[in-house]
Amino acid sequence: MDAPALVLINGQPASTVPVTDRGLQYGDGLFETMRLHQGRIPLWPLHLARLRAGADRLGLALNGDLLEASLRQACDTTDQGTLKLCLTRGDTGRGYGYPAGQASRLILYLYPANSVAPQPGGIRVRLCQTQLARQPTLAGLKHLNRLEQVLARAEWQPPAFQEGLVCDTDGWLIEGTFSNLFLYRDGELLTPKLDMAGVAGVLRQHLITQQPLGLPVRETRLRPDDLHSAQSCFLTNALIGLWPVAEVVLPSGPLRLPDVTMPRRIYQTLVSELGFAAN
Repeated sequence: MDAPALVLINGQPASTVPVTDRGLQYGDGLFETMRLHQGRIPLWPLHLARLRAGADRLGLALNGDLLEASLRQACDTTDQGTLKLCLTRGDTGRGYGYPAGQASRLILYLYPANSVAPQPGGIRVRLCQTQLARQPTLAGLKHLNRLEQVLARAEWQPPAFQEGLVCDTDGWLIEGTFSNLFLYRDGELLTPKLDMAGVAGVLRQHLITQQPLGLPVRETRLRPDDLHSAQSCFLTNALIGLWPVAEVVLPSGPLRLPDVTMPRRIYQTLVSELGFAAN
């Protein structure tokens, strides 16, 4: 695992936080993982909008000037890399309660670049046994409570699979452990609704808004069985871009999705628009 080249805590170089930080104690906070490309952050307006929306929903203080200064310092360090931003509720004593006006803590990590072109033939994924809890108050947020994803990711070791798909506790297909899911069927792109569980990815939002290749994008309820009627399938996030899926291993057995042509065409639009690695 790569060590961070730079860590800023409330705008200052540092490497530790107090043991009383609520992000450590309760996962009380949010995070963003962003790609730094040629000195800029592609999709930054969507990252910022999600961060602000999450801070509003959780009642976290977000210092815009501190955020801007921290990002500028990281971008001045290198023009290529991976940025992880954590916003925690800061320090309190024991107990879930916190005082009004609680000061937050902004932590920014700078890692080496993680630009990976998709495998031309598509990736192999599995349906995980771990399920996501349905919680509309937290649905869509990139909050610090990631134990469900940790448990789902522990279900396999590479190179057997490159990603795992997860359902919620009602059996609805939601996302990958670190990615969002799209199916192509009957001339439109389908992506799971995230009003009860899951993370609303910024690249997912970009594709919903832009309608790549002129394809309409519809948010809907999907079951694992819907994979059988899909003509193709792909996964997205802000770091990897887009990975076509060639095979999904379901409890009933492997399901081949051999048509990766359309996902690869969409990926090429992201190469030109957002600077992802060409394959």
